[in-house]
Amino acid sequence: MTILENDFITVAIRPKGAELTSIYNKQTGIEHLWQADPAVWPWHAPNLFPVVGGCLNNQIIVDGKPYPMERHGFARHSEFTVVEATPTKAVFSLQANEKTRAVFPYRFELQIEYLIENQVLTIIYRVINQEDQRMYFSVGAHPAFAVPFLPNENYEDYYLEFQKEEPLERHMLSPQGYFTGETQPILTVDRQLPLVKDLFKDDALVFKNPESRSVTIRSRNHDHAVTVSFPAFPYFGLWNKPGASFVCIEPWLGCADSEGTPVPFEEKEAIQHAEPNGFFETGFTIGV
Repeated sequence: MTILENDFITVAIRPKGAELTSIYNKQTGIEHLWQADPAVWPWHAPNLFPVVGGCLNNQIIVDGKPYPMERHGFARHSEFTVVEATPTKAVFSLQANEKTRAVFPYRFELQIEYLIENQVLTIIYRVINQEDQRMYFSVGAHPAFAVPFLPNENYEDYYLEFQKEEPLERHMLSPQGYFTGETQPILTVDRQLPLVKDLFKDDALVFKNPESRSVTIRSRNHDHAVTVSFPAFPYFGLWNKPGASFVCIEPWLGCADSEGTPVPFEEKEAIQHAEPNGFFETGFTIGV
């Protein structure tokens, strides 16, 4: 386990998946990350690569050849190595290997960097293309935040506050996790979306290109809050396993497939790329 710490927060990251396991506010004594109850949902904050969401037939098609690919990709199950570490910064690395090439036929390095400054954690994704051709991929985050923050509160005491007042439209998912082409309006009042138990009864709320690029979890009882800011991520999801004491705010550069006929990997919706022997870098922040 790698620990980052300053006067305000302590952050823990495990090598499996380079996954955050704790964001502890030392000023308030609040643990803000879901503690991965295996009986409910066994993750804290998985990193999603090289796909986000589900792929039709559980596969991707690269250069005309199908490769098996599980939902959200393989990075979350992979062992990363620490290539740089200071008290407030750590860089984790996953190198392509025989196992990854069986499902994703590229030579690459995925670096995930964590940096704390005051009460803000910055997460940077760096995808390094070691091929002599363009490499395609998606990348995203899936952090689950513990709600309620305090033991004497209820889940329904909380709401999500969007950055901007705007009409919001969710893109509906099938039971198999693919876009159906249908949409549904999501109503907010004063940028607020109440957290109620049935909000996610039809799976995640997925938004494409909204004006809001930050979402804050707030309580009606106090001023403690968590803000996820993702200016470079045009897609994001909100999710909770119904009845569980968490809510996920998920910045994405990529998304699930739509129902219908599979398309080549490079034509997937929201697909990203790195140029030959180049790299792609993006990041988001979590403030507590």
